[in-house]
Formats: sequence, C-alpha cells, structure tokens
Amino acid sequence: MNSIIIDDEATARAIISQLCTNITELTVLEEFPNAIQAIKYLNQNDVDLIFLDIHMPDFTGFDFIDSLKNPPKIILTTSDSNFAIQAFEYDCIVDYLIKPVGLDRFMKAIEKAKSIKSAIKVKTASGKVETSSGNDLYVNIDRRLIKIDVTSIYLVEAKGDYIHVKTENKNYTVHSSLKKIEEKLPGNLFLKVHRSYIINVDKIIDIEDNSVLIKKDVIPVSRSKRPELMKRLNLL
Repeated sequence: MNSIIIDDEATARAIISQLCTNITELTVLEEFPNAIQAIKYLNQNDVDLIFLDIHMPDFTGFDFIDSLKNPPKIILTTSDSNFAIQAFEYDCIVDYLIKPVGLDRFMKAIEKAKSIKSAIKVKTASGKVETSSGNDLYVNIDRRLIKIDVTSIYLVEAKGDYIHVKTENKNYTVHSSLKKIEEKLPGNLFLKVHRSYIINVDKIIDIEDNSVLIKKDVIPVSRSKRPELMKRLNLL
C-alpha cells in the first residue's frame, strides 16, 4: 500500500514513518506538515492510505477529509481522544490511534486497512450517511449501519446539523449534511428543490405554484430549481 503522512509535528511524522518500516507491504511516499500541501499532492497522485493528524493549524484533519471527493483509507493519529465518535461517522476512516502509538496497536490498524477494499466507503462520518451499493444506502445511527432501500426514500430534509430521511416505512434522523446525502443518491430519481429539501421526483403527488406535495408533506420549490423540476416531469 502506498501511503502519506500528514502531521504538523516533525517528531510525530518521524515516529509514524519509523513504524511503517515494520510493514513490508507499506510504502511511505511523502510526508506533509500541513493539509494544504497534501491536497496539492493528491490532486496529481493516488495513494491507498493516509496517516492523518486531527489538530493542525488553519486546516484540521476533518476539514481535510471533507475537502476530498474520493478519500482513500485514513488512519487518524492524534493525542486527543475526544473525536473518536465523530471519526466513526466517516466511511474512509478505518482506525483511530492515540499518540504515542505503539507497534502492536499500529499493526492492528494496518491489518484493518488491508482488510477493507478501497472501493467500499465506510464513512459516515462525516456525515453519517454512508456506504451505498446498488439500490441501498447505509446510514450510521448509534454506531449501527442501517440499510435503506433508496427507492423507498421520498424526502430528505435538512434540520441544522441533522437530516431527516423519510421513507415509505420509517423515518431516520442522521447527523450529516444535505450535500453529503445528495452525492450518494441517484440523480435520475432525486432532485434538490430547495436548500433544505431533496425529493424523490417519482413520489410527487401534486405541484402547485412553488411547492410540491409528497405524501402529506408540502415542500417548497426554489425559483431557481423550478425549471429543472419541470424538465424532469413527463408533461402532457
């Protein structure tokens, strides 16, 4: 596995680099003192694994992850245990190591990374909207990945730091953003009609003025989104 190390402390980078020498199939390509330099590198190079510190000046580890469209597998290395729950929300994070990192614990983290196929996203983190495969979407609720049939979703509503996912059978409240779930929903079925709402176009019952009726929910449609919505409809 090709890897990079991102940590603002030179000593911490050196320790992780030294630990990596114990893993024959692991190669450290580069080390970076900040996330900005790493992003520039990743724009031109692919890696399998990133060792990432959380607390860095200007750009935190989580900011870095959120900036990546398709993040590789990530092992967080930090002296702060307070972000473990938040970390489990991200699909790409495979382990959370507390400094100082011992060899045995480090090797366990590498085994986890090796066992996870890079094509599978396990992050919810960042949003706890998670892995999707085929017609299924996984959401992370209380550290449990719950599978939802995408076609059963008729409405997604943003409420502060949470989103409400409404389906034919059950509703779910997930700590995530509308943007994150929008990226995971098939564009041929779903449309963001308002800054706070994504709808399943196939579930529309009625349209009147600048709103749509789905089930018993009346959803506002932004003026800028109405033309796109009308194009999606099979008008007579």
